[in-house]
Amino acid sequence: MFQKLHIRLTLFCTFICGMILIFMSLICLSVSEKESRKRHFSDFRINISMLVNHLESQNVVSYTWLSQFCTDTHFELDILDNGSRLVFDALNPTSLDEDYFTRVRQKAKTDYGLLEESVTADSILSTHEEFELTINGEMYYSAMALIPKHNGALNIAALYSLSGLHRRILFQRLLFAGADIFGILLLGIFFWFFTWRMIHPLVISRQKQAEFVASASHELRSPLTVMLSCLSAMKQASPAEAEDFSRTIELEGKRMSRLIDDMLTLSGTDSSHFAIHKQPAELDTLLLSAYEKFEPLARKKSISLHISLPDEMVPPCLCDKERMEQVFAILLDNAISYTPTKGTVLLSLDASSERLTFRIADNGAGIPDEEKEAVFDRFYRCDKSHKDKTHFGLGLCIAREIIQMHRGKLWIEDTPGGGATFVVALNL
Repeated sequence: MFQKLHIRLTLFCTFICGMILIFMSLICLSVSEKESRKRHFSDFRINISMLVNHLESQNVVSYTWLSQFCTDTHFELDILDNGSRLVFDALNPTSLDEDYFTRVRQKAKTDYGLLEESVTADSILSTHEEFELTINGEMYYSAMALIPKHNGALNIAALYSLSGLHRRILFQRLLFAGADIFGILLLGIFFWFFTWRMIHPLVISRQKQAEFVASASHELRSPLTVMLSCLSAMKQASPAEAEDFSRTIELEGKRMSRLIDDMLTLSGTDSSHFAIHKQPAELDTLLLSAYEKFEPLARKKSISLHISLPDEMVPPCLCDKERMEQVFAILLDNAISYTPTKGTVLLSLDASSERLTFRIADNGAGIPDEEKEAVFDRFYRCDKSHKDKTHFGLGLCIAREIIQMHRGKLWIEDTPGGGATFVVALNL
């Protein structure tokens, strides 16, 4: 399921971003081509003006200058002097038929009204027009100029092929297309990894959910099996045995109730229904209260339980008092449960202007480094055989959830000399 979702998300994101990339490229390409055509036509008009100005100022037409001009501008020129064609093909041979220039003059005459008959000996100003013309499927910038002379007029027809411009535009389009294809490939690779990183927490969550259901089913099945067995045995048991079975059923029922309460607590944290109500509280008093509650249990197991509080006044902390009591109870119960007889458990509090740090240290077997984070997972227990029937592997997970909701931290350190130290840090 997640593999298909991964592929679909990758294709969808790549398609959307690819379409945006292509759309933006088309806009940029359109603007670039428009500006390029505009710039080329402007250069064409400037060159025509330069040609007209030069011929206006000269009494004698220089074939050498015209040849150099055509070479520099790539123009094709056809010049008529009072109807006679000036031939300078030896210097600059033209590749176009006379019909091309005839069509230029025809368009200038019909569309722009340029008539050689309108230029007389008394005319002073030259006239010229520039325009686009398509001949035999090929586009040209075209111009016609009439320059008055003392003995008549020069009739100039000019053509500039746009094939070079079109080749540059085609190359630019291919370049943009290649860049877009390469960009879409990069987007596909990026979204392949990006969408997987987005989906990965869902995969982990689904996996943990499956593990949670499996572990919860196993934990619930154990007391339920014992209860059903006891009920079955009570039918044939003596009154004394029936009383023992009844007591076992009660204990297993309470154990199942605790497990269900823990599971509901974790379910509340997952669905954001796990509310905390913060108010100023003296956490040193809460820690001392937890010490007094668990001191009889520690004494019963022959464990020395000590507490160390700072001499100066501890500033109040904004927290949920009941939830913090729950955290201390979980950590103390865990420490006493895994501390051997004649062992020691130490509660301590360090206060600074910025944070409060609690430590619950024991001198038990300790926790290996590779398991220091795993113990906060749901239903995780260092006791792989599950001989301990009072713990389900949910307490530490609940404690960390509560501390994180207080924007604090809970982690494990090694106790000097052996054992584990649970550290709680809360910002003031």
